[in-house]
Amino acid sequence: MMDGALPWPGAATPPAREAALSESDARFERVVKEHGAALSRLAQAYAADAADRDDLQQDILFALWRALPAFRNECTERAFIFRVAHNRALTHRRRWRRAVPVEAAAMVGDPPPDPASRAAAKERHSRLMAAVRRLPGSQRQVVMLYLEGLTNLEIADVLGVTPNNVGVRLARARQMLRDLLGAVHAEEPT
Repeated sequence: MMDGALPWPGAATPPAREAALSESDARFERVVKEHGAALSRLAQAYAADAADRDDLQQDILFALWRALPAFRNECTERAFIFRVAHNRALTHRRRWRRAVPVEAAAMVGDPPPDPASRAAAKERHSRLMAAVRRLPGSQRQVVMLYLEGLTNLEIADVLGVTPNNVGVRLARARQMLRDLLGAVHAEEPT
């Protein structure tokens, strides 16, 4: 290579490329810091097995890292993040379709100090997550986004449907969860 020759077009400004990369990385780190826990809970709804959940979380983070530079503010950043995450979760589920054992899910909040209360809360959470995993995909999506605090309008942006459709899906999902959890509760010995 001759002196002064550039190895690639635009190489004369590596600091600008480095600044752009740093800005992109900083944005990704901020998104993970702000939404990482919610994305983890979302992965939990699609994969009960710990190894599958870890794989899905990694897939979601990689998809976000690749997609964030293309974000054009057509919806809220939060809705965009959950759209990418849900699309990745659906792809992951189709790709890795296997029997999902019902296992105890990790606690979401602080456990109560009483071991009996903690065990009961863990069992309720486990039953809820197992019931959520049994919902049809369209209902599971709205329930998980709703549980993460997204509004019907934000959920509609994520899923590409109308807010009214989100309301209908939520109502049907709630009824199905009542039926599923009621059937489980009725089977328990008294």
